[in-house]
Amino acid sequence: MIKSIDDLSSLLASCPGPDQGAVEAWGRREPLLTKPQGSLGRLEEIVRWLSSWQGRHPPSLDNVRARIFAGNHGVTAQGVSAYPTEVTHQMVLNFQQGGAAINQLCRTNDVELTALALELEKPTEDFTQSPAMTEDGFVAAFNAGFKSVPNHTDLLVLGEMGIGNTSAAAAVSCALFGGEAAEWVGAGTGVEGDGMARKVAAVAAGVKLHAGSAPLEILRRLGGRELAAMAGAVVAARLARVPVLLDGYVCCAAVAPLAAAVPGALDHCLVAHVSAEPGHRRLLDRLDKKPLLDLGMRLGEGSGAALAVGLVRSALACHTGMATFTQAGVSGKGEKPPV
Repeated sequence: MIKSIDDLSSLLASCPGPDQGAVEAWGRREPLLTKPQGSLGRLEEIVRWLSSWQGRHPPSLDNVRARIFAGNHGVTAQGVSAYPTEVTHQMVLNFQQGGAAINQLCRTNDVELTALALELEKPTEDFTQSPAMTEDGFVAAFNAGFKSVPNHTDLLVLGEMGIGNTSAAAAVSCALFGGEAAEWVGAGTGVEGDGMARKVAAVAAGVKLHAGSAPLEILRRLGGRELAAMAGAVVAARLARVPVLLDGYVCCAAVAPLAAAVPGALDHCLVAHVSAEPGHRRLLDRLDKKPLLDLGMRLGEGSGAALAVGLVRSALACHTGMATFTQAGVSGKGEKPPV
């Protein structure tokens, strides 16, 4: 919990690092398994990551939880979306009734799902005219995300819903890392033609208006409540030693200011997938994050992150369930066959 953006800066600076003892325990077991070392590629790295941030070996995936945050954006007044803002509320109801893609993916991968709506009746301010949120508003949204991470969580899946939020993601990314607005803007909900031109113009105007802001101020000025809440959840997870799977463009843009403010702030996070939104791949390059999946998805809702839970579960099953060379009676590297 924070009371100001200055509090957040101090909190980020005090976040714990990985547990080296757990990493060493992983490193002792991994070479003993019945496979050539390194032959499972990133699956091996995933388990190392789980151990290092859960602070134990073997790690556990008994309690995997998804938190999907929803918010509305004043910038939609600029005609940047193909859908009206009422769709945000309607989709939250769909989540709660079990009818969305994220519900099916969470059910399939044994993920507990909660959707949190953040003042949908009151969109943020239009960031082309003023900051999207006051500091008090930003703090409230951040703390809502911070409080959403329960105790005894083994892995946190993050996602969002919000008409207009790909414009916010593009603006935050462009303000943080530079370049032309058009390089960061994609179709989002399906805008094209004049709608795309309006979206590019709105992002450019917002970035120009708020130029020179510090990274966390960029999130306040150009983001939205659901973006601030995802940042809050990521910080709470770090403090509680909970590894995080980040979803697509909006999710990664929401937490990018944390990394820009304090290098290493996202070390406990893996990016589940790279979105079809062109700005997402550019953003991941800037964050030096390699996605687990590349499936052309751009739905949001935490869908890519929930899907990647299956991959994480598979990685852990291999590490904990495989026999060692000795147990299986298989010759290890440079060893004679067992008698």
